Amino acid sequence: MLSYSSYILVALAAFSGTCHALSKYPGISGLPGIPGRDGLKGLPDSLASKHHNALAHLKHRLFQLEAVLALNGKIRKVGEKILASNGKKADFASALQSCEEAGGTLAAPRNEEENKAVMDIVKEYNQYAYLGIRKGETSGQVKYLDGMPLSYSNWHQHEPNGKGKEKCVEMYTDGTWNDKKCNMYRLTICEF
Repeated sequence: MLSYSSYILVALAAFSGTCHALSKYPGISGLPGIPGRDGLKGLPDSLASKHHNALAHLKHRLFQLEAVLALNGKIRKVGEKILASNGKKADFASALQSCEEAGGTLAAPRNEEENKAVMDIVKEYNQYAYLGIRKGETSGQVKYLDGMPLSYSNWHQHEPNGKGKEKCVEMYTDGTWNDKKCNMYRLTICEF
């Protein structure tokens, strides 16, 4: 049986081939995703139908794979995000690098629902986890890794309190946050 990574590579290769084939036809829009017939203008009907069906099948297979992984507790889907952990602990830089190499970034809850999904993984492994949130150079400034200011927070009582020495943010097993030094080993949770 193929691993999840193998399925993803096969799916991406199929999608890439479809996109490459379609790129030969000017005026085609709607990719990525499954375009309607209007998105395949310029293609002969038989070719448009073939590519539409291939994309629909690919989307269905990816949905099935997500469902299997969710059922086995390997991933959590929340909104448009997929959260996953390899179960390994690492310092902040190594955890971030692992997530980026897999095509994601460190999990960064932007609302209560996402925070609960990350907390579920933290509880499952019974390990604190780094979040994709950093304290800035300016005192009291906390941002997501993409530079955007926090739109949601769930600080533990009396936190953050690192007084500029704790630049990273970890999640406790109760879902609350704490500012922490970046060289500690914490569970890696990625979002995609």
